[in-house]
Amino acid sequence: MGRAEARVEITGIAAGGAGVGRLPDGRAVFVHRTAPGDLVELRVVEEKRRWARGTLLRVLRPSSDRREAPCPHYARCGGCTLEHLTYAAQLRAKARIVADGLERIGGVQAAVPDTVASPREFRYRNRVSFTLVRTGRGRTIAGFHELERPHRVVDITEACLLPEEAVAGVWGRLRAAWGVEAQRLPAGRRLRLTLRASAAGMVTLVIEGGDTPGRPDELLQLVPELRAIWHRPAGAANLVLLAGEESVLETWEDEEVGLSGAVFLQVNRQAAAALEAHVLELAGDVSGRRVVDAYCGVGLHARRLARAGAQVVGIELDARALQEASRAADGAVFLTGRVEDRLPSALPADLVIVNPPRTGLDEAVPRALLAQPPRRILYVSCNPATLARDLGRLAAAFALRSLRCFDLFPQTAHVETVAELAWTGA
Repeated sequence: MGRAEARVEITGIAAGGAGVGRLPDGRAVFVHRTAPGDLVELRVVEEKRRWARGTLLRVLRPSSDRREAPCPHYARCGGCTLEHLTYAAQLRAKARIVADGLERIGGVQAAVPDTVASPREFRYRNRVSFTLVRTGRGRTIAGFHELERPHRVVDITEACLLPEEAVAGVWGRLRAAWGVEAQRLPAGRRLRLTLRASAAGMVTLVIEGGDTPGRPDELLQLVPELRAIWHRPAGAANLVLLAGEESVLETWEDEEVGLSGAVFLQVNRQAAAALEAHVLELAGDVSGRRVVDAYCGVGLHARRLARAGAQVVGIELDARALQEASRAADGAVFLTGRVEDRLPSALPADLVIVNPPRTGLDEAVPRALLAQPPRRILYVSCNPATLARDLGRLAAAFALRSLRCFDLFPQTAHVETVAELAWTGA
């Protein structure tokens, strides 16, 4: 028996980028490549008691928010989910995702926040990760996972519109240089390849998976823009430098950062600058104040706040990042380890900045903050769902004072959010 078909009006965008509408029986249905205001015909492909997933058959009445996606790979690629929306519509959708998530998951009431646009809608990513698969039939596919079929990989060329120009150029030349079945790369059926470019266009490659080193020296000769190749073999904990420079200098606004291996920086340097400026503005006058910068990375906030007179304690698990932070941030103290382990000893503080990964705060972190509450918390989040959960955990003693979104990831449903929390004295 075939799946049911239905006509549905799309009313919003869900956190994963799919459009949302209602089936005739009232259940929510999620359909990728649709826009709010579209009237679409769809086929139901997965059914649950309260919701369903559909696949788009045709757009019967297009929304004014819809546009033709400019990327040649967009039809199948899952790297982007919102490129068929006008950029203004993308910004509205992301703000709504954040506000809805806070209320639904965290029980936190908030007005729909402003979303600060990225200065570049395309060619904004300084770091891109691709999956390479050797099919065993003499063919190599390298790119992003396919939309709604993530077990498949879509072959992606340098025509992809996400990478900065330097990254896209090196990706094209690397594909041409790695040889038949990518023989110059480490052996193994599946590899993860991450290219990162500095502001000066110097590009590094991190390879994860496989076993043998391959022939990295040949790759550096064939792709001269590559400055370093790092490798983390399958099952290994640490990266090994295979060829090139141990550290590449990055200019990040007013800071110089030595990058090595997989040390983290935001992927959108222009939009990140606006976010970082907002965090410093919210921090205010920190002279003589004690500030904890948790998940501090290379210490960008710690450096600036220490220069402003704060007594800064940074916490970071990545030893390479912390080495760079310690080198550059005079007057700050840095603790190596997991935030949930080191935070209690760093408190009390006047201000705590947290910038966790997508998984959000370990449950021990809110407990520590409730036990020794700072006057304020600045929470920088890349995941509205875990932000909502964590704000709910903190609601017993902290009130949401301000909320602002930053579009660090145009064409995708991802959004960065800065939430300011104030201690209520409870």
